[in-house]
Amino acid sequence: MKRVTGIGGIFFKSGDPDKLYQWYETHLGIRQSPDGSGATFEWREIDDSAKTGMTVWSIFPHTTKYFDPSPSGFMINYRVDDLDTLLEELTKAGVEIDPRREDYDYGRFAWITDPDGNRIELWEPPKEKKS
Repeated sequence: MKRVTGIGGIFFKSGDPDKLYQWYETHLGIRQSPDGSGATFEWREIDDSAKTGMTVWSIFPHTTKYFDPSPSGFMINYRVDDLDTLLEELTKAGVEIDPRREDYDYGRFAWITDPDGNRIELWEPPKEKKS
């Protein structure tokens, strides 16, 4: 079973997200999307160039509770193929798992914590519909 298939997102905190977004745009060309949700890097699957994916890069306010209970200033979102099976295996291995789950049209989400207390977001993108 594949566990992690890629990085779905990189999230970090800032005391002044607007100013930091401006710095990244000015110096590195990373532009915040018009809806304010961050930047998106689009890419193609290496084994199927017709299949696309994306990695989200986003700055959160320093006061965000989204990373809780982690004290870390960042959180990485990893793409996974089979969230349920992975969570079953992680449970058996004694990994700390947040009981909360979220399901959207753009995928399913769960959260775990590594041994250093860093919160990790797991994302299973929606399955492609077969025609």
